[in-house]
Amino acid sequence: MSPIRTLAAAAVLALAASPLYAADPPSGRPVTLIVPFAAGGGVDSMGRLLAERLRSELPQGVVVENKPGASGMLGAQAVVRSAPDGATLLLGSAGETAINPLVFKGKMQYQPDKDLAPIALIARVPNVLVANPKLPVANVEQLVAYGRANPDKLTYATSGVGNPQHLNGELLQSLAGIKMVHVPYKGASAQLVDVAAGSVDLTFVSLAGALPFIKSGKVKPLAVTSAKRASFAPDIPALAEYAPLKDYALENWFGVFVPSGTKPEVQQKLAAAIGRSLKDEKFVASIRELGGEVQPMSQDEFRAFIKAQTDVFAKVVADGHITAEN
Repeated sequence: MSPIRTLAAAAVLALAASPLYAADPPSGRPVTLIVPFAAGGGVDSMGRLLAERLRSELPQGVVVENKPGASGMLGAQAVVRSAPDGATLLLGSAGETAINPLVFKGKMQYQPDKDLAPIALIARVPNVLVANPKLPVANVEQLVAYGRANPDKLTYATSGVGNPQHLNGELLQSLAGIKMVHVPYKGASAQLVDVAAGSVDLTFVSLAGALPFIKSGKVKPLAVTSAKRASFAPDIPALAEYAPLKDYALENWFGVFVPSGTKPEVQQKLAAAIGRSLKDEKFVASIRELGGEVQPMSQDEFRAFIKAQTDVFAKVVADGHITAEN
């Protein structure tokens, strides 16, 4: 074979091996979307919705792989250590990409701002503050008054130390001038069961997780943690609507990341594919059902968003002296 034909054949093979090769025949190697939490939960559901939608954008296909453990860090580490070729993606949340470096300082084995490249924000997911129906408060104003009159009597459950739910509680205490007792759990279902039973007064959880309990009257919703009311729950006020808490805004969010060494052109192709997915009305509606607000951003906007959010989390962590290393 002539040198020219050899080079041409090599170029074709290189394109075919690329995870973003978009011509026929598509590469046989599917893109892997790593979800750093267990199958069956809300994060997993979001990952599978995204993978399903991206299959129409990426002809080689997309598969979901769950890698739970260490507050999402095992899955993130797997992506950091993967080949930077666009074949391995992370569905990262605020936890493993912004909060964990603040609360797991001695345990972090990667640096999110250096080892992961942000591609696209998928959704912002506010938590909802719910209470036991017998707690003698009907709204946030009454909750704050009750908390001030009963320091250290209110208890609130979260799914662990240093996660967005925990930070929600710390921010509420800071802005409202109250003291509550934090009760960490290992899952939202147990939190809700105990709030419904009265073992714990309050919990911060995703609306999707709380909705069955709210509809059945087992818990009562007091407020969402976003700066404004969520489009999918317009009847539930935002904490910030109570004037003393006007600066309250703290929510979880999810986005796609790749290893930082991934070529810019591959990142751009992924960002474009995800951007088209975020304009799909069916996909957007499905994310809303999970309690998420889709908010398309450019890569630069997403980077700036992460930086701003990290600054917010850092202040809450510092003010609350939060650490997950004890």
